[in-house]
Amino acid sequence: MKNLKIVLLGYMGSGKSTVGRIIANHLNIKFLDLDDYIEEGEAMSIASIFETKGEIYFRKKEIEYLNKIFSSEDSFVLSLGGGTPCFGTNMTFVNEKTANSFYLNVGINELFDRLIKEKSHRPMISHLQDEELTEFIGKHLFERSYFYNQAHQKVKSNNNTPTEIAEMIVNKLV
Repeated sequence: MKNLKIVLLGYMGSGKSTVGRIIANHLNIKFLDLDDYIEEGEAMSIASIFETKGEIYFRKKEIEYLNKIFSSEDSFVLSLGGGTPCFGTNMTFVNEKTANSFYLNVGINELFDRLIKEKSHRPMISHLQDEELTEFIGKHLFERSYFYNQAHQKVKSNNNTPTEIAEMIVNKLV
């Protein structure tokens, strides 16, 4: 498959990077994580960018790097940041550039179970008490679902393994 561009989106902890790597290995194409790509390009962590330059700067860079990836790479699996689809025209842009955008739809309880373990290295949630986390995830998912649901395909995780989810996606490729 020449020029296969697969984009994974969803909430933090939904498995975008893990599943993306499995798909990329299976199809023998490059895996890119947008957050890592930005960190490399800016030579600083996402947390530092937010802290020193602010969210508006970060969101501008995000679309810049998205453009760069789509114009310079042949085939790839790209994992977006959890907020990427919700800003500007990012979702429209992604859907115009590929017919393979996938929303990894993971339920609140499953996300809670995953994120509670990684809370310390997730700047957006590290300050929250455990009991605040469920409400935070629910509120965020509610706000973001409009954008997430614009993906070409939705893949519902019912406690499936990353490999099973990767298989579901590969079977739905256009």
